[in-house]
Amino acid sequence: MGSHNMEQDHAWLTALRRDIHQHPELAFRETRTAEIVARELTRMGIPFRTGIGGTGVVGTLSAGTSGHSIALRADMDALPMQEDSGVPHQSVYPGAFHGCGHDGHTAMLLGAAEQLSRTRAFDGTVHFIFQPAEEGEGGAVAMLNDGLLRDFPAEQIFGLHNWPGMPLGHFATRPGPMMAAFAKFDIRIDGKGGHAALPHESTDQILAASALVQALQSIVSRTLNPIDPAVVSVTQFHAGSAYNVLPGSAALAGCTRYFSDAAGETIAARLRAIAAETAATFDATAEVCVDQVYTALVNDAAAARLCADVAASLVGSAQVDADCAPIMASEDFAFMLRERPGCYILMGTGDGDHGCMVHNPAYDFNDAALPIGVSYWVRLVETRLAG
Repeated sequence: MGSHNMEQDHAWLTALRRDIHQHPELAFRETRTAEIVARELTRMGIPFRTGIGGTGVVGTLSAGTSGHSIALRADMDALPMQEDSGVPHQSVYPGAFHGCGHDGHTAMLLGAAEQLSRTRAFDGTVHFIFQPAEEGEGGAVAMLNDGLLRDFPAEQIFGLHNWPGMPLGHFATRPGPMMAAFAKFDIRIDGKGGHAALPHESTDQILAASALVQALQSIVSRTLNPIDPAVVSVTQFHAGSAYNVLPGSAALAGCTRYFSDAAGETIAARLRAIAAETAATFDATAEVCVDQVYTALVNDAAAARLCADVAASLVGSAQVDADCAPIMASEDFAFMLRERPGCYILMGTGDGDHGCMVHNPAYDFNDAALPIGVSYWVRLVETRLAG
C-alpha cells in the first residue's frame, strides 16, 4: 500500500475487515456495512452517494484533467448460513456469515480508495462501487436499474474476487467467458392418479418423471456442441405420499449452467420439448418454467490483458494465469459487464490455514491478502488512467 505506514494501513484494514466479518448482513440489509463504507469515505474526503439499488454506496474520486473514467466494484453481502470457523471475530448473528470473503472485498476497495485519495497519481475519475446482494439476490441489476452507470459514467468496469483454491500472491483471469450463466427450472408432470394395484386405469406420473430425469441428460451430451460446456442437473424430485397410490402429479426442479446466450436458449427449448414429449409418451402432460438468475460473465479481451499485465507487474508473470479455465460458478458482476467492457480477476488467498473454499462453514478471508488486493486496485487505476 505504498510506503505510507504500510503496517498501520494493514492493521487498520484487518480490524475493519474483521469488524465487518463479525457483523455480517444479508442481501439488501447491508445497512451497518454501508454506514462503515460511508464513514470511511467521509474520513478520506471522497464524495459518495448512498441508497443506490437499496443499500449500495458509490464513492467518486477525480484527479488531473482527463475525461476518462473507470469503475471498481466490491460486494458487501454475507451468506445465509451458519459460521463454524472458530475465529475470534466469528459472526455474532446466527444464520449469517461472511463465507465468501465480501468483507475482504469491501475492505480492500476502501484501502484502495484511501491510498488513491492520498497519492492521486492518476488522471481521470474512478468510481468505487460497493454493491449489495451479490449472492443470488440481484444487487447488480438493482444498482443498474437505479441509474448506476447513468449517474456514475464509466468507460470500463472491474471486479475482483478472492480465491482460496489458489496460492496467496497469485492471480487468474481470462478473455471471454469466465463464469457461467445460471438458470433454474421447475417441471410439473400432471396426469390421472389412481390405485397402485390397477395401473392400467390411471397414468403413472412417477414413471414419466423418472424417464424425464434420464432424458434431460441428453441435452448436454447430444444437443449441445461437445466443446461448448454446460451442465443440466435435476436436484429435486417430489411425488406421492402413500404406498398404494399412483399420484396425480410429480414435480422436478434443478439448474443449468452455460457460457453463451445461444446455449442457454437451446437448453431451455430442449427442456420444454423433452418434458412435453416424454410426458406425452406416458399419457401425461408437462409444464416447464425456466428462469435465468445470472447471465454469463464475459471479460473484454483488451481489459483482461490489461488486468493480467497489472497483476504481473505486482507479483511477476509466473504468478499470473492470463488464460485460466472458465468456472461453472456464477457471479452477479456479469450484469455490469453486460453494460460496459471490463474484467473480473481472481486473487489467490489459499495459503496455510486459508485453503478452505468459499461457502464452506469454516471459511475465513485471509487478511494477508488485503495489501495485495489494495495494490492491485491502485496499480490498475494508475495504469488505466495514466497521465
